[in-house]
Amino acid sequence: MAKKTIRDLDLKNKKLLIRVDFNVPFQNGVISDDNRIVQALPTIKYAIEGGAKVILFSHLGRIKKEEDLQKNSLKPVSIRLAELLEQPVKFVPKTRGKELEDAINQLKSGEVLMVENTRFEDLEGRKESKNDPELGKYWASLGDLFVNDAFGTAHRAHASNVGIASNIGGAAAGFLLEKEINFIGEAVDNPKRPFVAILGGAKVSDKIGVIENLLKTADHILIGGGMAYTFIKAQGHEVGTSLVEDDKLDLAKDLLEKSKGKIVLGVDVYTAKEFSNDSEKHLHTYEDIPADEMGLDIGPKTILKFKEYLADAKTVVWNGPVGVFEFSNFAGGTIEIAKALAELKDATTIVGGGDSAAAVIENGLADGFTHISTGGGASLEYLEGKKLPGIECVDNK
Repeated sequence: MAKKTIRDLDLKNKKLLIRVDFNVPFQNGVISDDNRIVQALPTIKYAIEGGAKVILFSHLGRIKKEEDLQKNSLKPVSIRLAELLEQPVKFVPKTRGKELEDAINQLKSGEVLMVENTRFEDLEGRKESKNDPELGKYWASLGDLFVNDAFGTAHRAHASNVGIASNIGGAAAGFLLEKEINFIGEAVDNPKRPFVAILGGAKVSDKIGVIENLLKTADHILIGGGMAYTFIKAQGHEVGTSLVEDDKLDLAKDLLEKSKGKIVLGVDVYTAKEFSNDSEKHLHTYEDIPADEMGLDIGPKTILKFKEYLADAKTVVWNGPVGVFEFSNFAGGTIEIAKALAELKDATTIVGGGDSAAAVIENGLADGFTHISTGGGASLEYLEGKKLPGIECVDNK
């Protein structure tokens, strides 16, 4: 997909609006993972070096009531960004009005300004999230050029991506968005083979479109996590109190038949009586899961089986943990899969955001992967083959 990028723009002295995704997690008021900020640095630095007056837009969390405003201010993010850029970042605690306009008009080439959380506009009428035409037009009026670098919101048509792009006369992609388009798009459309997909997470219903799309292109689809138990039950096994979508059993059966062996399930599982990290765990095959226990992680034989399929893979896309990763007692399978992928030689390895990306980063394995997506929901929809509004609004070359 040949999209216009920031390289194609004349940035000198231009007011450059950049939509970034700084929706970072906080613990006790402190940023607990700044990966999304770090990933945006190449685009921001390129704009600074090109002499642009850089104006950053991002959302943070959800804004439903007045109390959400204070805890979701982007001010701490602007402070962290200034540290990473090693230069000041002017923060404006407004999303519109004279204070913001004056601050933008006073910007000099190479300076950076951050606008307050775009979702502050959602407090009354969800103007940002519903792509309010007047808001998109107003934000577009603040700049000369627009770059979208927020893959994490690319599956949504918001005022701060599609709204600005349609009112400023087009958009270019930042380096992060370009990377996501290249890696995920290429993996699905033109993969080096064998192409193996690993799908985990809780529900089959979240991944139906992904499975159907990947069945067209993948050589194997390895399935773990909570979603596996619907497939296991569809094969005729009892799964105890494991998470199952009974209304999707026929669909799971149909997908297994259609896959002609492409869908690969495990053989063993760690179970427990309660959904708790402290619950005593037991190892069982799929044939003998106790009636009063639930599967919470893949077992050692499943890990070995999955590793066999990965051993000669040339392209791997992974979306979703294969166990209850938030419980350390049941995170072993997900960590082992992450390690196996990090050790693959001569393979393109892509992690589709969310908990699987967290598993890679938290275990210090990020350098072993070709690409770690910054957008869980967006990467999922991209893997489904859907057109994403935040990519569609970027001009073709």
